[in-house]
Amino acid sequence: METHHVDLIATELALTTKQIAACATLLEEGGSVPFIARYRKEATGSLDEVQITVIRDRLDQLKELDKRRESILESIASQGKLTDDLQKKINDAATMVQLEDLYLPYKPKRRTRATIAKEKGLEPLANLLFEQEEFDLVTEAQKYINMEKEVNTPEEALSGARDIIAEWISEDTTARETLRELYWDHGEFVSKVLPDKEEEAIKYKDYFDWTEPVSSAPSHRILALRRGSREKLLSLRIIAPQDIATNKLESLFVKNNSPASLEVKKAITDSFKRLLSLSMETDIRLETKKKADEEAIKVFVDNLKQLLLSSPLGQKRVMALDPGFRTGCKLVCLDAQGKLVHNDTIYPHNGQQMEEKAKNLVLTLCEKHQIEAIAVGNGTAGRETETFLRNCGLPGNVMVIMVNESGASVYSASEAAREEFPDLDLTVRGAVSIGRRLMDPLAELVKIDPKSIGVGQYQHDVDQTQLKNSLDDTVVHSVNHVGVELNTASKQLLTYVSGMGPQLAEKVIKHRDTHGPFKTRKELKDVSGLGEKTFEQCAGFLRIRDGENALDASAVHPESYKIVDQICRDLDCKINDLMADPALRNNIKLNNYVTDTIGLPTLTDIKEELGKPGRDPRETFEQFKFADGVNEMSDLSVGMELPGIVTNITAFGAFVDIGVHQDGLVHISEMANKFIKDPAEVVSVQQKVKVKVMEIDIDRKRIALSMKALQKVAQKPKKPKQKLNTLNIPMR
Repeated sequence: METHHVDLIATELALTTKQIAACATLLEEGGSVPFIARYRKEATGSLDEVQITVIRDRLDQLKELDKRRESILESIASQGKLTDDLQKKINDAATMVQLEDLYLPYKPKRRTRATIAKEKGLEPLANLLFEQEEFDLVTEAQKYINMEKEVNTPEEALSGARDIIAEWISEDTTARETLRELYWDHGEFVSKVLPDKEEEAIKYKDYFDWTEPVSSAPSHRILALRRGSREKLLSLRIIAPQDIATNKLESLFVKNNSPASLEVKKAITDSFKRLLSLSMETDIRLETKKKADEEAIKVFVDNLKQLLLSSPLGQKRVMALDPGFRTGCKLVCLDAQGKLVHNDTIYPHNGQQMEEKAKNLVLTLCEKHQIEAIAVGNGTAGRETETFLRNCGLPGNVMVIMVNESGASVYSASEAAREEFPDLDLTVRGAVSIGRRLMDPLAELVKIDPKSIGVGQYQHDVDQTQLKNSLDDTVVHSVNHVGVELNTASKQLLTYVSGMGPQLAEKVIKHRDTHGPFKTRKELKDVSGLGEKTFEQCAGFLRIRDGENALDASAVHPESYKIVDQICRDLDCKINDLMADPALRNNIKLNNYVTDTIGLPTLTDIKEELGKPGRDPRETFEQFKFADGVNEMSDLSVGMELPGIVTNITAFGAFVDIGVHQDGLVHISEMANKFIKDPAEVVSVQQKVKVKVMEIDIDRKRIALSMKALQKVAQKPKKPKQKLNTLNIPMR
């Protein structure tokens, strides 16, 4: 851990060096972000997961910067050109851009016009011109005429000297900083459709002749323009005013009005047009792409987090259907733990006789397996299947619920699905996934690549490594926030538990299969390869319901059990009494248990957890129903007010499922009666909203919706600080 890194990050984040140093040390020791945030509050001053993640990523960034700095210093030193002044500038460089600007003049490069001019011996003339003193240009240039080196005239000598000066200017750090600022402030994206590509590029019609300032271009538009350019349908340039650019460069390099200064001006114009403009365009392309990636990834991460933490139905006996017309509906029945107990195929859309047969089977299976809810995939034939089920005469207590099936087909073909159901058809596996997703979205969605879940924005256009890291962080946060039932969790779910990973998760499953359910958290230490450090990291996030120790079902870490035991001795009660009796907990004097390592933050967490041991922090499940008789786009009419579910949030609005197999878009301008910058201010993924149909384009499969007039209904709810779901959720 570098002390100067700690000082820098503390300044950047307005935190103390003690907090940053403690966090850095815990990370170096292998601590996970959830573990540090939850169980090391005394050390970090109660930093949350977001802050710890920022510190972790910034430390990694600074390490990469130092690695590059060292490489650059070695390269310049090997050339014999490393001066004390240059070394200081390189050591002081705070960003990768500054480092690369300093390295540019010394970076090995291909043969350029400037290097050719230097080979012709014209560098002394370039130096003389650059000093811009009074002298006769032609007389001086004649000294460099050399037929063997192909310098035949004074003008050829001056031209070569200008090439050298142009390269000097293009590699000057101040010039580059000045122009980079110009491009950010006054640069423009200019997009045009390529010749004869109008028909093929119709989806980019808005950008056939498009100009937009770099400073205000939104991330989604930048990514769309880049995609069009990458597909060779659009030409995309980033340009800045040449007159302003050359004026700024002249103010840096032109000293007077001597004849030599006029040559420098010519070199400046050439440097901008031939070198700097292209270099700046590349830089701004990279920087705007990076910024757009960050914003798009943030949208994706926020959406994924909301989806992963959406309300679970809980331990209910579920029938699930993967709908279809000609091929029928794949039907499965799951017990309260999500175990497959029956699978079949029904054909409710293939004539009255088949419909009656399907109805009888559904009712029979509901009775036989005591079904409490029916999950219906929202894809092809989804609404028709929902209507069929509602007309079956189901018992009044059976809920019929549409479930977003995005990614179910990906899961059904995955290794995880093949491992669990090697002998079952893909569609049966998909139906199981739909049912389990209703019971517990988090436990099922962790089995699917997040990019296949359908809540991203341009996810295939952004930096894939950065996207994967951010999505992994989100899944880890969500899993550890909820907690995992050790004796029912799947390998995929255990993989994301703090300190685990895929190999240990598999060993835990094998141990559980061989030795039976875990009775205590301590038994985790019997798993091959799971040592003390891993136990420390993971134990607090794993739950054992109905185990030997009531605390094993809670978020109280085993390292704190002795504190709870002492509290029970002091209050002359048992742990179960302490959990059940608020009056007893109110008698706890937390200050009596403060030690050198355990402070009030941890003790406060313990007291709160004793009052809600192992409860699910997600919102309570609420049933939702689409409007009757609105199953296809052709059923829509302008002015209709319909219930819907938010499926995706982007920078420009939110997509809402209204039950017609095509999500509608509520543009950001139609989300609220006031101006908003971010759709997430108003809605969240999986939120139930009411929308008004504004426009229908069946040919282009586009539906424009509005929430303005219905703002009271649609306003994003403010979650209470400790609203808890008391359902007993099986975490597979």
